[in-house]
Amino acid sequence: MSDNPISSLDQAEMSVVPMAKVEPGRQPRVLAIANQKGGVGKTTTAINLGTALAAIGESVLIVDLDPQGNASTGLGIERRDRRTSTYDVLASNRPMREAVVPTAVPRLHIAPSTMDLSGLELEIGQQRDRAFHLRNALNALNSSGDAYSYVLVDCPPSLNLLTVNAMAAANAILVPLQCEFFALEGLSQLLKTVEQVKATLNPQLSIHGIVLTMFDARNNLSNQVVADVRQFMGAKVYDTVIPRNVRVSEAPSYGKPVLVYDLKCVGSEAYLRLATEIIQRERELKKAG
Repeated sequence: MSDNPISSLDQAEMSVVPMAKVEPGRQPRVLAIANQKGGVGKTTTAINLGTALAAIGESVLIVDLDPQGNASTGLGIERRDRRTSTYDVLASNRPMREAVVPTAVPRLHIAPSTMDLSGLELEIGQQRDRAFHLRNALNALNSSGDAYSYVLVDCPPSLNLLTVNAMAAANAILVPLQCEFFALEGLSQLLKTVEQVKATLNPQLSIHGIVLTMFDARNNLSNQVVADVRQFMGAKVYDTVIPRNVRVSEAPSYGKPVLVYDLKCVGSEAYLRLATEIIQRERELKKAG
């Protein structure tokens, strides 16, 4: 797509696929985990936040929208077991429930992805409802009685049609931001895209929060990035900071979240704190609404 991923999606498309009516008590909170930069911890955050939310009693679905399928692999879903994937859901209108598989973590499910997703834009790019395929699939899943309190969408490292589908379906965006020199530069572009999606496709979309990842307290640059992002984004930045931790990096190679691989490491403790903070922020948003 062009630098403006939603330039070809106009206001009229909002009337093509109206938001499904569901009972308020059954509506899951959909959080898109997005950042167009690679290597910032999107998939790691999706896997471990999902596990942490499940560990404190929530029912969670992770939707893998990255063609690389790292969230699926990181949760131990073998490629041969991905008989129905998010590609089938978005390209062929297969029901989301057919793609959903359980993980080894109680109350945590995933809709896995395959490399076929990389060609999705060519296949559905001319369809009028192309930005709403994921939203329709999640609405249908919700209406079918499958009860999830949270849906986490792991987005690819680009602002393409897959990410636009995630933003059009989401209640809010969760942004992992690596503690590196160009962090704020990438954040500005993402915020601009969120505003474009909000103006044309999803008026309710908001930034849920920004989680700083790969933090190294010994590194002066990391500390400076934390200070700069907090100054720039204020209360939108979560208090919890995810440290750089070798156990977090090792866990995916074993097909496990770090909370299963090593519950007591600093990375696991950080993701549990993040989950608690997100739940608290959700309560505040509900009270304010």
